[in-house]
Amino acid sequence: MMTPLQFEALYQDEWTELERMLEDLRDGGRRKAAAVQGERFAALYRRICEHLALARARAYPAYLTERLDQITADAHQVIYQRSEFGWSRVKQLVAQDFPRAVRANAVYVWTATALFAVPTLILGMLVFYRPELILAVVDPATASSYEQMYSPTAESIGRDRGAHTDWAMFGFYIRHNIGIAFQCFAGGLFFGVGSLFYLAYNGVIGGAIGGFLTQRGLSETFYSFIVTHAAFELTAIVLSGAAGLRIGHSLLAPGHSTRMQSLIAATRDAIVIVYGAAGMLLIAAAIEAFWSSATWIPPLMKYGVAAVCWAGVLGYLTLQGRRAG
Repeated sequence: MMTPLQFEALYQDEWTELERMLEDLRDGGRRKAAAVQGERFAALYRRICEHLALARARAYPAYLTERLDQITADAHQVIYQRSEFGWSRVKQLVAQDFPRAVRANAVYVWTATALFAVPTLILGMLVFYRPELILAVVDPATASSYEQMYSPTAESIGRDRGAHTDWAMFGFYIRHNIGIAFQCFAGGLFFGVGSLFYLAYNGVIGGAIGGFLTQRGLSETFYSFIVTHAAFELTAIVLSGAAGLRIGHSLLAPGHSTRMQSLIAATRDAIVIVYGAAGMLLIAAAIEAFWSSATWIPPLMKYGVAAVCWAGVLGYLTLQGRRAG
């Protein structure tokens, strides 16, 4: 394994370069600040974040990790707070950082997927064969309201919450979906237990409702309603849960760092996923309000568009950002 001195000698130039950029941005005035290239700055920031993670994992001396921690903290503040990096940062997030962060945290993503999908499938099957079990999940009035929402005779599928327009439902879906995603993410602060619970809980609710409506003969309206926006909504909820699991794991197993240091490092990593998931939830809300609920669109067309959306989301998270830098 590389010694601390070898490690420092190998990457010293990159650290110094980023420190000089930070100094220019702080004290050099407009000319020097304008000379700082955003893409190079962001690339160095990502590189040094990796160096910091390696230094911590290998238990390198404190002076080394403290220097790297200071550099990344200062760079993080610049990237996320300086307005001149605003639009370029959004493009960087969408084009590279978000899909890369998802792939870098694949263990947490697959764990979150299993925590959500397994209860969904189990409860869906149980309630399909024993529909009375729906009452163990929701009350009779709620079960009845779901039948009305997904009735083939409904004026607008999925609308039964006091909202009378698609725009009102758009606002409702944003609030509702982001609330669920936030629970899945923030639950990670309780050593990951909250994220585990909310992922499984939402899987139970979704599976039970799906099994119940399928048994009641409403599968065509229900599945054609959810299939398109689910590509963005369910993926975002799972990713939010994965970010929460990343946070929880940092608290349970901080390694050679303190829990606070480990939490800060994990948060920098996970917040990129949360930003991306929030964008996906906005897309999901728009589709759900204006496309999924429309009764004039044939189910077959909805399934076709859904196939494109699912392929696009999976392809984006799997392939986007692999070639660059």
